[in-house]
Amino acid sequence: MGFKEWIIPQDKIFFNLIEEQSQLVLTGAILFRDIIKDYRPDKLDERAKNVKELEHQSDEVVRKIIQKLHRSFITPIDHEDISRLCTTYDDILDHIDSVTNWIHLFKLKNLDDSIQKFAEIIIKQIREVDSALGKISKLKEKEIGEIFLRVHLMEEEADDLRDDSFGKLFQENDFRKIIIMKEIYEFLERITDLIDDVCLIIQDIVIKNS
Repeated sequence: MGFKEWIIPQDKIFFNLIEEQSQLVLTGAILFRDIIKDYRPDKLDERAKNVKELEHQSDEVVRKIIQKLHRSFITPIDHEDISRLCTTYDDILDHIDSVTNWIHLFKLKNLDDSIQKFAEIIIKQIREVDSALGKISKLKEKEIGEIFLRVHLMEEEADDLRDDSFGKLFQENDFRKIIIMKEIYEFLERITDLIDDVCLIIQDIVIKNS
């Protein structure tokens, strides 16, 4: 029995909303990557607002899902799994919004290459998870396990990138820069952890319903 079969017979709205949220997260990650790739401090106001709007849209999706869960006595997937999936997706966009605001708040004149590397890892992770979600009705335990392994290896790559970035950062003499950049690196590494968590939740759902 696949993901659509678990949901559509009783209520198609859950599947549609989770897919919508997945697309919002991917769009937010790409937008953040583009902000970093073509970094222009004079354009940050507008670009930060665009990220914030996506975050608001994700919040609205979560609200709809939770509201629907409260009204549904029986769902094909456990309420807890649906709630965990949508709230963890939402946390990813919250963190993308937070790191964008952090960069905007301190009016950074330039960004180092590490931030773009983080952004690329995040996009690759999200695309893997989005692909799994899109074809989840056909996924087998082995296949979702392989996807999770790829996502997890990228999360470990982000851990190494954070540690390397810290090493270079702590050689700086600018204390203000150290504080700001340390926070940015930690935000970005946390995003990769959250994507790892989303993939694990999807894996749990597949195993429970296979």
